[in-house]
Amino acid sequence: MINKPKGCYDIYGENAKKWQYVNKLIDSLMEKYNYNYIRTPIFESSELFHRGIGETADVVTKETYDFKDRADRNMTLRPEGTAGIVRSYIENKMYGDANQPIKLYYNGTMYRYERPQSGRDREFTQFGVEVLGTNDPMIDAEVISIPVVLLSMLGLKDIKVKINSLGDKESRDNYRKALLEYFRPHIKELCEDCNDRLEKNPLRILDCKIDKDNPLLKDAPKTIDYLNEESKKRFDEVKSYLDELGIDYEEDYRIVRGLDYYNHTVFEIEANVEGFGSNNVLAGGGRYNALVNTLGGPETACIGFACGIGRIIQALDLEKIQLPIIENIEVFVMYVSPTEKKYATSLVQYLRAAGFRVDTEYTGRSLKAQFKQADRLNSKFLIILNDEDLKNDEIKIKNNKTKKEELVGLDYLIYYLDENLADEEYEIESNISCDDECHDKCTNGGHDEEI
Repeated sequence: MINKPKGCYDIYGENAKKWQYVNKLIDSLMEKYNYNYIRTPIFESSELFHRGIGETADVVTKETYDFKDRADRNMTLRPEGTAGIVRSYIENKMYGDANQPIKLYYNGTMYRYERPQSGRDREFTQFGVEVLGTNDPMIDAEVISIPVVLLSMLGLKDIKVKINSLGDKESRDNYRKALLEYFRPHIKELCEDCNDRLEKNPLRILDCKIDKDNPLLKDAPKTIDYLNEESKKRFDEVKSYLDELGIDYEEDYRIVRGLDYYNHTVFEIEANVEGFGSNNVLAGGGRYNALVNTLGGPETACIGFACGIGRIIQALDLEKIQLPIIENIEVFVMYVSPTEKKYATSLVQYLRAAGFRVDTEYTGRSLKAQFKQADRLNSKFLIILNDEDLKNDEIKIKNNKTKKEELVGLDYLIYYLDENLADEEYEIESNISCDDECHDKCTNGGHDEEI
């Protein structure tokens, strides 16, 4: 038997329905924010990720899937989404578009060769946004708001925003010097990776997974103390816009993120999920104003974030959140004789084209077994075909809830289903009750106003 690769998973059944729900919610949310979908290649030139992400990042030094194609070119399966989008931005000259800034979102598979563990796979799906062409602090707050809104809409609680600023180049250079002076006398006390990072990029030491609890890291200099006045002012503006949006945040000066291209705003979004332990980050990102220029494009201010869909699904499962997934069909078509079966083929197609969720029998089961199958599918209505009824241009319909049966003319079938399914939906909505707080929201513009 051939098994799937280690660190990869089949997504099917109930789990697939959760994935589809989350993805549809993302598409709907991005439409409201006016972000356009972009899809970049799953593999690109290795140089793109080495130059874009940075030679000192773990993603590049340890985790990329690199290979040579038949023309002996160095290729890499994409480990993250930002570098590919920046390449596309430059190659397609999006900086020349009349509509600026360029607001994009992606949702696709990424690949990293790391040790599989809870929430970390070798093939994973990432949703993220990138805004290219503006340095306005207002857009920083908007980008941060997107994962907050998404996670809230999915029902996760205690969502926390942690933010920091790495400042501009001058501020970052000053901070780098301070870290070098601080870590040099003690570097042998840290892991081998930290020793390698000291001269290349000491900020990466703060992101070390091995020494994360070492007092040396906890007592390291803080970025805020090395920001120049301009960077401090910008950071204060970002926070003021978050205040305007009603988004609570916490300043965390240890956040530097794991990729080399960040400057100014960096952030992580956490949720208090029982079972996640200390690793409860669901989204993260920041500003990268130099990356477009590094990859050969014009000076362009950019910001973005990414989150793993699989990790979000895991959080929903751990919190036992029930998503409003459709678990039924509207009509199940039943038959026994060969002529009824042929009629069922065209009837099912006709009803699906009319917009109904419809299924029928495909395995030759008895009528009794078909009733059981309809129950398993939670079908709202049953159409029970009978040769005699069909001769009279009639069809027997059974309400699977009330068990009421009616003979309906073929020319009235669509109207009958529309009317009765609408009545059933109204009955469900009429039975929904809410407390006083919920009632106030419902009667003052609806729950969507909170979004």
